[in-house]
Amino acid sequence: MNIKELHTQTKPVSSTPLFISDRGNASSILIMQGEKLREHITKIPALLICVIGEALFENEKDIKETLLPGDYVNIEPMVTHWVTGMQTSQLILIK
Repeated sequence: MNIKELHTQTKPVSSTPLFISDRGNASSILIMQGEKLREHITKIPALLICVIGEALFENEKDIKETLLPGDYVNIEPMVTHWVTGMQTSQLILIK
């Protein structure tokens, strides 16, 4: 299996479960260039890792992090955040 093969549809933003357990999960997120994963919150801490492309992570606390392959950001619970695909990007979200 290869992570690049998880997203077979060409939707602007898509999410696919990668790993699910009773202790947490991981999802693959694909954001096409110029598209945005809309504003949302997470109730628990999360980790977002860039695998392919370039994405811009932003939150309501005026944090802006450019994510390139290998870069990651810790996502605080109960803080509104969003992600924009500067290039078509594949990310892994771990909660």
